[in-house]
Amino acid sequence: MGGKELLKKYKNPKNFFNRDLSWVEFNKRVLDEALNPNLPLLEKVKFVSIFSSNLDEFYMIRISGLKEQIAANIHEPTIDGLTPIEQVRQIETALKPMIKQLNDLWMNEIVPDLKKHGVELLRFVDFSDEERAKLRDYFTKEIYPILTPLAFDPGRPFPYISNLSLNLAILIKKPNGENHFARVKIPNIIPRLLQIDNILKPEKKPGSNGKFNAKFIWLGDMIRENLDMLFPGMEVVEAHRFRITRDTDIELQEDEADDLLRVIEENIRQRRFGSVVRMEVASHMPEFMLDTLMENLRITRDDVHVLDGPIGLSDVMTLCKLPLHQLKEKPYYPVTPKIFEDEEDIFSTIKQRDVLLHHPYHSFIPVIEFIKQAARDPEVMAIKQTLYRVGTDSPIIKCLIEAAERGKQVAVLVELKARFDEENNIFWARELEKVGVHVVYGFVGLKTHAKMTLVVRKEFDGVKRYVHMATGNYNAITAKLYTDLGFFTCDEDICADVSDIFNYLTGYSKQKDFRKLIVAPVNMRNQMIEKIIREIENVKAGSEGKIIWKLNSLVDPTIISALYEASNHGVNIELSVRGICCLIPNVPGLSENIKVTSIVGRFLEHSRLFYFYNNGKEEFYLSSADMMPRNLDRRVEISFPIEDKRLQNELMRTLIKISLKDNTKTKILTPDMDYEIIKSENGVKKINSQEWLMKHTIKAGGEMVKH
Repeated sequence: MGGKELLKKYKNPKNFFNRDLSWVEFNKRVLDEALNPNLPLLEKVKFVSIFSSNLDEFYMIRISGLKEQIAANIHEPTIDGLTPIEQVRQIETALKPMIKQLNDLWMNEIVPDLKKHGVELLRFVDFSDEERAKLRDYFTKEIYPILTPLAFDPGRPFPYISNLSLNLAILIKKPNGENHFARVKIPNIIPRLLQIDNILKPEKKPGSNGKFNAKFIWLGDMIRENLDMLFPGMEVVEAHRFRITRDTDIELQEDEADDLLRVIEENIRQRRFGSVVRMEVASHMPEFMLDTLMENLRITRDDVHVLDGPIGLSDVMTLCKLPLHQLKEKPYYPVTPKIFEDEEDIFSTIKQRDVLLHHPYHSFIPVIEFIKQAARDPEVMAIKQTLYRVGTDSPIIKCLIEAAERGKQVAVLVELKARFDEENNIFWARELEKVGVHVVYGFVGLKTHAKMTLVVRKEFDGVKRYVHMATGNYNAITAKLYTDLGFFTCDEDICADVSDIFNYLTGYSKQKDFRKLIVAPVNMRNQMIEKIIREIENVKAGSEGKIIWKLNSLVDPTIISALYEASNHGVNIELSVRGICCLIPNVPGLSENIKVTSIVGRFLEHSRLFYFYNNGKEEFYLSSADMMPRNLDRRVEISFPIEDKRLQNELMRTLIKISLKDNTKTKILTPDMDYEIIKSENGVKKINSQEWLMKHTIKAGGEMVKH
């Protein structure tokens, strides 16, 4: 049975969770970490920030898309049976208690607990007259010159409000008794949480009394209490905070674009003017002011979130930089595998055997060293690499620039359409072009999400190729925060496949068949379905069928249908899905042999691993792709096999089995889309897979396998 037949068989709304409601459940698990009583205080603050930042992006991308459909009178339901308007209503209903829970946590638990540890978040009214005078003097010198009050009256149009900017809506009374509306933007070039210790007592150093003390005030409060300076001769009747979220999803008319770089830049500029999809306001904002904002921003009451606490809690991440190590997780320092220390020449190391890295438990340094040595090795003739999110001040980019300056052939595919990283990628693309790197900007209609580097080296026995592939980006910063797998090999078939993919990316290749790699959008969905069906056939033949997947998102309805079919034929399926999961597990007659779990912990689970029992001839694939329509149809992705038995055994032992044994951070997905905590029996050892992997990696000296 092929993919189309499988989808037709299971295409029933009751068989699929809604993807956006599933995402809301994922962010709820992030909030659960902030609520975790066993987590150090500043780690809770971190998860408060992550929850809020996730929600901002969700509104900018997903909710904006749904509201565009509603505005266009699109009533077509998704595969789960919900129309766009039903989705928005259910999402808002699900989010409201979470947002209240977040604000209650912040106001009633985190802020008081911070105070106990010497970190005070104060209001202007909390200060003495003398302290207020000092703060006003600071405001006059450092903040006042930056601010621009904007009036709104018949002679002056309603001011433009930028995306995610925090603002004050102000009611002004003139001497003649007339009331007017004004707006002041709270500048984002000054920290939202302003540390004021040195303002109040510049002679006193923090912690000089033996205890740590730090006083903060919200920048918005500082501005609000000094508005009289911005409106001299007027009465400031009242001022209230608000913040808007705009539609920021870039739509490219690529078929009409002959210069993708120019089009991306133009779309980034246009992003600032997207329609408003959410407005957050302080709970005490009066109705007339709310009506003024809604009318001029062209939104309805359904688009308004009324908050009791601070607006824009994503900004509290700055508190995590405080030197209060007792309020944080014990720091972990990634380990460099001994194999890279024993052999200075990284190419000799890879020639001896395939090497697997598991970040952030393993250091990202060997990846940087691979490209650095390639840049400096006189025998290296060419370097080819894909770059999706490289980050700022990238050591990878510096190595590529050095390689080009040394006369090597360097070709880099920079994905300009990497959402929210477009500007950074444009900058690096231009820097690379300046030194003669062949820069390719990707396909029309496709994002290049595959992570791979190819090094071509002239050796005594001829030209040899070396490859690095990974589940995550070439980003040294996120490599310390995300769990990802990287793989070095000089396997001739894999290297040949990677060469073919680069030709596909940079030229006019129509390659359809690959030796060992699975490639989207060419054949990944079909290959995955064939491997699932093979497990079914093995069960029918009297053998065992087993599938274990670890991924970020499971959305594709055809893949889900194939997994349902496998379950109904007795294939045992275990899925570790960190984020969105549209598959409904443990339903009799549909998915009773499928178990779905999720881990949200200290590091962001980002690895993608696909295991098939294959009648005892086990297959392990690592991938840049999640099982989503966008990855399988609209992105260039790769899945690459791990064939070395030693590495397979280590993956099974240290990643698959330990993840499945996790009974601390793991939650189990139920058929009604709840995530339940694993209830451990008395005497059962508590296992936190991330903690276990940190300890294991240190103990093993960074080795994935013992040699």
